Amino acid sequence: MCEAPADKSADGLNTTPLNEAVGLVLAHDITEIREGEFKGPAFRKGHIIREEDICHLQRLGKENFFVLNIAEDEMHEDDAAYALTYSLMGHGVEISGAPREGKINLVASINGLLKVDKDKLLQFNMLGDVICATLHDNSTVRKGEMVASVKTVPLLIKKATIEKASDIAKASRDTVTGNKRTGLVEVREMRCPAAGIVITGNEIYYNRVQDSFAPVIRKKIEAYGGEVRGIFYAPDDEAFIEARMRELLEDGADLIITTGGMSVDPDDVTRFAIRRLGATDITYGSPVLPGAMFLIAYLGEIPILGIPACGMYHKATVFDMVLPRLLAGERPGRRELAELGHGGLCKKCDICIYPHCPFGKQ
Repeated sequence: MCEAPADKSADGLNTTPLNEAVGLVLAHDITEIREGEFKGPAFRKGHIIREEDICHLQRLGKENFFVLNIAEDEMHEDDAAYALTYSLMGHGVEISGAPREGKINLVASINGLLKVDKDKLLQFNMLGDVICATLHDNSTVRKGEMVASVKTVPLLIKKATIEKASDIAKASRDTVTGNKRTGLVEVREMRCPAAGIVITGNEIYYNRVQDSFAPVIRKKIEAYGGEVRGIFYAPDDEAFIEARMRELLEDGADLIITTGGMSVDPDDVTRFAIRRLGATDITYGSPVLPGAMFLIAYLGEIPILGIPACGMYHKATVFDMVLPRLLAGERPGRRELAELGHGGLCKKCDICIYPHCPFGKQ
């Protein structure tokens, strides 16, 4: 490598005029953008500058060449990106490719539910010089899907900043249980449910109208690899509804779904049958539209869901927000439903693109 005169800068870099840089090693990627054609590194970190590169670099607006001078208390952007990434990545997440310009992408290593500690993420991003961008918390993701990207802003970053950021990430805890999480960003595997369904209403039971609930619920359960253990129809009778739920439980159902009978009309008794079954932690009502009359309860560890009539007509309701969280082992209750109010108003678009829309995004 040839020697070249250099002017010491304050940011740990030595500056050399470009026309004197032949033979020196590039300290960072240099990006080129050709509108409609190309965006990416024209020269990568580690490239040895050649005579024929000079004109190309000048066309990219470069007049000086930087030589790294890393101090004891500093880290190169790529090394820092690795340190940050390992500190915040949890179960179900893996690195995708090598760092580029101090940025590392994280992808899901399994199908599951993305969990992001939003409070810790905010603290992390408030430090400055480090950033982490993620998909929304509680997004369902597929294996190989990008879920987060971590980057350092400067080429050289203080080790103290990396240590602070890493400490924040490692302190991530579940906001409900208080248990330590596997990482600030993690993907939790979802179980395949064995669902039992009770469709209530005199109008359905006595064949006055055709049922539309069964195919909708079956499709949503099977989308998660689950199975429907049984479907019963029941009149507006507490004892009858309770008996059908018990039959489904005896047949091995680990998720009970009831539809209809969830409003305040005198004939709507489904929620009373759920209480009669012995369910506890009953939460009736949610700040999500559609889905205001939704009910969630538990019989031991088995969730029981009450879906109002809106579940027949709308592609997405509160049921679609809660189901994946249940399958990921969570136990949503009053607080979790209350939090869904922010972002819980459906825009009722002519063409529904849920979940790729603001609905349910907090």
